[in-house]
Amino acid sequence: MSLESLLTQHIKTAVKELYSIEATDAQIQLQKTRPEFEGNITLVVFPFVKAARKAPAQVANEIGEQLLASADSPVAKYNAVQGFLNLVINDAFWIKQLEAIDAEENYGKQPDRNQLMMVEYSSPNTNKPLHLGHVRNNLLGWSIAQIQEANGWKVVKTNIVNDRGIHICKSMLAWLKFGNGETPESSGKKGDHLIGDYYVRFDKEYRKQVAEMVANGMDEETAKREAPLMKEAQAMLLKWEQGDKEVRDLWTKMNSWVYAGFDETYKRMGVAFDKIYYESNTYLEGKSEVEKGLAAGQFYRREDGSVWADLTKDGLDEKLLLRSDGTSVYMTQDIGTAKLRFQDYPIDKMVYVVGNEQEYHFKVLSILLDRLGFPFGKELVHFSYGMVELPNGKMKSREGTVVDADDLMDKMVEDAREISKDKVNTLQGITEVEANEIARKVGLGALKYFILKVDPRKNMLFNPEESIDFNGNTGPFIQYTYARIQSVLRKATEEKLQITNDNLQIAPKELSLIQRLCDYPAIVRQAGDDFSPAVICNYAYALACDFNSFYHDLSILNEPDASKRALRLLLAKNVAKVIRSAMELLGIEVPERM
Repeated sequence: MSLESLLTQHIKTAVKELYSIEATDAQIQLQKTRPEFEGNITLVVFPFVKAARKAPAQVANEIGEQLLASADSPVAKYNAVQGFLNLVINDAFWIKQLEAIDAEENYGKQPDRNQLMMVEYSSPNTNKPLHLGHVRNNLLGWSIAQIQEANGWKVVKTNIVNDRGIHICKSMLAWLKFGNGETPESSGKKGDHLIGDYYVRFDKEYRKQVAEMVANGMDEETAKREAPLMKEAQAMLLKWEQGDKEVRDLWTKMNSWVYAGFDETYKRMGVAFDKIYYESNTYLEGKSEVEKGLAAGQFYRREDGSVWADLTKDGLDEKLLLRSDGTSVYMTQDIGTAKLRFQDYPIDKMVYVVGNEQEYHFKVLSILLDRLGFPFGKELVHFSYGMVELPNGKMKSREGTVVDADDLMDKMVEDAREISKDKVNTLQGITEVEANEIARKVGLGALKYFILKVDPRKNMLFNPEESIDFNGNTGPFIQYTYARIQSVLRKATEEKLQITNDNLQIAPKELSLIQRLCDYPAIVRQAGDDFSPAVICNYAYALACDFNSFYHDLSILNEPDASKRALRLLLAKNVAKVIRSAMELLGIEVPERM
């Protein structure tokens, strides 16, 4: 039983005996004691003052005395400051709490709530490889899914692949014109990288055409619209939607190259999906729903044949749903995808992990789904996160100025290998394979922690040099703390973790660690409520700091008192258990040795 629950029971009994008050849970306000006062937890007594008809300080003292006298009360002593009762909890209670934590295999996990949450993340385009922006998206999506599972949700992790549209046709057209039959096998490139190169090539050649047309007297906007490459790409898109066999065969071949590349990157990043949807399958469902809405008068058709939704009554503007040539837009696809998902799964909550530049898009999607009669329309959750920026500005895929996800992971692992070389070389009997595995875990752990520790709703500046540091608020610091504990526990394999002294006194730094461990379930709940992996990061860092302070000041293996030694080993064991659990929620592996 938690401290708050136990105290609540005793306080209810105390105020009933003292003042004949049937206290409710809402009246019993408990909070952490302020650092300038002695105590572990504080009761606010003002809710009982009126019924007691006494001064707040007197009520606090009377309740304190009653708690001291109560059988099985965890209160060792108290002090009253006006209407605040500061309670000091006895050491026996904290030792029981530590033993209870040790006995609970899935400590921190919440009971099954029998509800299903779908979390969508990644959403790549098949015209380019994954980049740093996708890294943040994937890491947030995976971690949010893990955190919600820890909070009792059944979670379905899903991805919508944007595998059709004008951007896909640009890569296809550039490959046809300039590729000379190049393949991933002939070039030695991952398929997603190969296709991304042709997306950049299209933009380069298109800019040349626009510049030539402007030099010949055409205004820039007209030149962008009338450039031959753009016209060809648009014609290819129309052929694709009409089912042209030659275009569809090329599309299938090039997409297969990209998917193989994506799978490799996802596996290395440590993320996966339970269900993948493809825009090429869902957009037709969306078009069908738009046409139904058009027939029902929910939407209207303009003179050029395009279909629009008028959202001015909702405080927004007008939204294009079908172009004049009948081709669909992202909104059309998202309507169809939402419909299919709710047909496939009994979803209680749908969460879209998408950057904050799409906030308007999801406001519109929610309104349109509701207007089309889907009961889940208003319940969609857009988890809006900030962008990742570089020291030299924003990334641009068309210009090739992106931080590639594969290159980034390579660099992080290599940096970890160089920085940790001296530490790893001191480990006895470690093989090169094991050293490489440690470097992989540390490098990717540094990347993931650096990205996830930032409040997800804020923009962030990515600086890889800051992330790989064995000191400070970094993944490697927490991983190293875990490995340090494992080293201690390996040396203590013969020790029995049994505390035989019933009157064992707990040192302040031992108490601080136990209290921090007791906070973990509430931290998991908070991270779930806030959809914030940063909450887990902050907790894991604080726990690691507390342990290192404890480790610096108090001997573990060389402590002569057997019960104290057992307590400290039990503490170390459970700090490691909780660090591992917290890092798993972030998708971070922890090495047994570093």
